[in-house]
Amino acid sequence: MGGASRQVSRSLTAEDIAFARSLVIYEDPQVLALNKPAGLTSQGGRIAANTLDDLLAAFARSNGKRPRLIHRLDRDTSGVILTAKTQPAAAFLGRAMMARRIRKTYLAIVTPSPPDPREGRIDAALRREDQGREAYTRVCAADHPDAQSADTRYRTLAEGPGAALVELAPRTGRMHQLRVHLASIGRPIAGDPRYGGALMLAGARVPRLMLHAAALAFPHPSGGERTVAAPIPDDMASLMATWAQNALPACPERGST
Repeated sequence: MGGASRQVSRSLTAEDIAFARSLVIYEDPQVLALNKPAGLTSQGGRIAANTLDDLLAAFARSNGKRPRLIHRLDRDTSGVILTAKTQPAAAFLGRAMMARRIRKTYLAIVTPSPPDPREGRIDAALRREDQGREAYTRVCAADHPDAQSADTRYRTLAEGPGAALVELAPRTGRMHQLRVHLASIGRPIAGDPRYGGALMLAGARVPRLMLHAAALAFPHPSGGERTVAAPIPDDMASLMATWAQNALPACPERGST
């Protein structure tokens, strides 16, 4: 989760800096929140391109210190990601994350139909499984020696031919938790071949994992609570429009409250 970011390994171009600044959806003296696009690795990827962590150099202070990631998103997941601009803020938010005081809301397109029941809880334990250089998450018995408790709340927001839009509220933060929990009830996320997600929907190609971190509520280091939201990205909205003209809900507003 939290912790010191690695040092910048590549210099940022003017285009990199402009791109990084275009992602800002909330900023104050202690906190910076970004709207991460799908396809951008949060931190430490194997590819040569800049990661989001590298791009945080665009916000470095005069002493060279830059914001620190408080949590991560999978490479193909879009949406809100939170960083701290100061060490005290990073420590505060890191403790809040460990205490599960940071609440995340995701949107996902699942197939082939809405979950049954349409609203509920998935609390299947999970374990990590390494296969070569790839890591997977598997549902397992709660008494398995590698089991980690995992808790996801969900509700169906809309449905169309062969798919549904689901809101997800994870209470824990296990690797691939939402993807595996939904697959475990027979409703994998579209565009997720690793866990059985459909790659075509209503005759259209699914461009990537249809999972979006839509909002994040967190206690602020200065007191009170903030909520930051990221609008549904164009690729996800376009796919939703393809399978159901009336399935698109009101998009979360850009900014914070």
